[in-house]
Amino acid sequence: MCDDHKSSINKKIKERFGASLKHGQAHEQQHRTSSRRDFLYRSGLMLAGGSMLLGNTSLSAFNPSPLLSSINDSECGDRILVLIRLKGGNDGLNTIIHRGNDEYYNIRPNIAIQENNLFALSTEFGMPNVMSDLESFWGEGMMKVVHNVGYPDANYSHFRSSDIWASASDSDELISTGWLGRLIENDYQAFLDAPPVIPPALQIGVQANMIFRAAVGNTALAISNPSEFYQIAQSGQLYDINGLSNDYNDQELKFVRNIANSAFRYSETIREAYSNGSNQVNYPQHYLSEQLAIVGRLIKGNLGTKIYMVTIGGFDTHADQIPAHPQLLNNLATAVNSFYTDLAASGHAQNVLTMTFSEFGRTIFENGSMGTDHGTGGPLLVFGEDIGNGFFGEAPDLLTVDEYGDPLYSVDFRSVYSTMLQDWLCVDETVVDYALGNHFDKINDLVPTATPPIGANETAALLGHNPLR
Repeated sequence: MCDDHKSSINKKIKERFGASLKHGQAHEQQHRTSSRRDFLYRSGLMLAGGSMLLGNTSLSAFNPSPLLSSINDSECGDRILVLIRLKGGNDGLNTIIHRGNDEYYNIRPNIAIQENNLFALSTEFGMPNVMSDLESFWGEGMMKVVHNVGYPDANYSHFRSSDIWASASDSDELISTGWLGRLIENDYQAFLDAPPVIPPALQIGVQANMIFRAAVGNTALAISNPSEFYQIAQSGQLYDINGLSNDYNDQELKFVRNIANSAFRYSETIREAYSNGSNQVNYPQHYLSEQLAIVGRLIKGNLGTKIYMVTIGGFDTHADQIPAHPQLLNNLATAVNSFYTDLAASGHAQNVLTMTFSEFGRTIFENGSMGTDHGTGGPLLVFGEDIGNGFFGEAPDLLTVDEYGDPLYSVDFRSVYSTMLQDWLCVDETVVDYALGNHFDKINDLVPTATPPIGANETAALLGHNPLR
């Protein structure tokens, strides 16, 4: 890429509102907005599920939508999906390295991963040596890479792009519900009146993600005192919903109390599974490992939950990307390795698929602060026993870029969602299309296709129950 064209693109990058440290107040305002929402989540004002503590780690239980209940009632046996959110915008070019690409080294003279600091996935691609805990995953057929995952007309705001990934919306749509929480009980009141004892989805961590948010709004209760939580679960002293009037405030109170009651019911099941399970490996001492250790213990305790979500932050690497980003990648690799080693020790690994995602990638150019700014697409990693290895989608073309200098994305993130739901979790295609708001083609051979065939639960999933039971 010639210097004049590079200079023109760099000028365009600086024009993107809030995408760079050089935007000053605009960038800070974007982070303040995001932090304000984080505070609301942590305070329980916007949480999407009940919350409890296991050790020092918060755990949120999400109330069932017809989609989640479809997953729970499906004929896919014990299959589980674990989502790992790389919060802040992961730098994909330094995660999956295009070996021998002169342009990569030309535009990143200070932060590019050199050949002697990576291990080979193929003659064309490699990963940093800090992720060497995943080298055996590739060699043993337990890891796949989806290149350059994004969406049309990318948004460079953490807040907005996170919501797009969570809601599965187009970039010009404002949708306040998540793709896994689309049909919560405002439309299907029976879910609130008779919630299941097993939470269909659980998130480990302080902040509940919009992915699980329902159309009804604030559908959650956060409880920070575990002993009080367990006492209520044991005694059955749930919030009283009788005697409330039909006026707006009382109906709102009734709704929140119903959610709280559901969360209390979950606590007993969660605690039982946590007590029955155990970790059979020593996980590394960092936050992502702590979260996955809890997930592993709940899975091995046979909780029955189908979807888990954990988060690792710090990927907004505007400055001093080295060594911050390599340390995050090391945390990811060591946590995933420990997680699957733990699951394999009890024979649970074959049923658990794990997928990473991030709200956006980073600019292909390094900036003047030895970092990268907000970009568009990035790689998505999939882990699982006996899934094989391989690459899907087209790797970023560093020479064919848009007006801001970003490569064009090659895989729509909603196609990945569609694949996971249909092929891994046995959700009927009609239900998936409804949840995603449109039809998105699956990615063939990304994950093992479910057996028995998809659709075993048929359209009963839309009603949130299996009439054959």
